[in-house]
Formats: sequence, structure tokens, C-alpha cells
Amino acid sequence: MSSDADTLALPAALEQAQATAEQQNLPYAGGVVPTVAWDLVQRHEAVLVDVRSGEERKFVGHVPESLHVPWATGTALTRNPRFARELEAKLAKDGGKDAVVLLLCRSGKRSALAAEVATKAGFSHVFNVLEGFEGEIDREQHRGAADGWRFRQLPWVQD
Repeated sequence: MSSDADTLALPAALEQAQATAEQQNLPYAGGVVPTVAWDLVQRHEAVLVDVRSGEERKFVGHVPESLHVPWATGTALTRNPRFARELEAKLAKDGGKDAVVLLLCRSGKRSALAAEVATKAGFSHVFNVLEGFEGEIDREQHRGAADGWRFRQLPWVQD
């Protein structure tokens, strides 16, 4: 079964991400670094969806005009069982399950899980934003010292 989504011409960065994902047997379309993600969003070639909790967005910061669909909620990060349905509803005006989607979390781990679930739910082009918003924990147990959206000095705001 072929659809228009299957033949969608993706930007070169996403084509490369898909090729790498196939080589690594990833269960979703692939991953891109924050600078590439921001470039794609700026050029309206992808939609950025923050999958962190509402609390994280409020107290740590978020990317302006990014969509929000929590992968997990509350301070205990309880898995959102309606994630795929909520994602589809938020993306309705951008193509729904055929939209080119970039998922962002704190470090790139939850967004990878979310990308896998979205792909299994029928989303055609779901990519993980590697490094996440805050980046990996360093040897001193701090985030944001070596990688991540904020470390790369990309736009973000805090409530």
C-alpha cells in the first residue's frame, strides 16, 4: 500500500537520518541534532513537538511555538496512555499522521520511546531530537554542560 506520505520528499538532513536509522534498525524514522531540528522548523519543513511534562516546560523552559504532547505526566512521569491520539489531534492542521514530526524531551531518551510508539501508531515521519532540551548528565551530575538544545544556544523561553 503506497500513499503520498510514502513518497514525500524529505529534506536532505532527514533523508540522512532515515538512512542511519535503517542501518541501526531503529523503530522510528531517525534522529537529528538540535541545530538541524531548529533549521527544519524555521524553514517550515517539520513540526517540533515537546514531549516533556507540563512541569518541565514551565520550570525548565521550552522552545517558543513548539507543540506540546506529554509522553508522561506529573513529577512521577506517569506514562500518558493517550499519547498517540493526542499527537494526532495536535498535528491535524499539519498533516496528522503524515506530518514530518520532530520530538523533543529532556535528553533524547523519552522522545525516542515516543517516536517508536508514534511510528507503531501509523505516523509516517517521526524523528527524535538527539541530545534533548537539556542534554546528557555529565560527570558532575549536571545537564547542559556539553550538549542539548539550550547548550547549543537555540531559542527558548521560560514561564
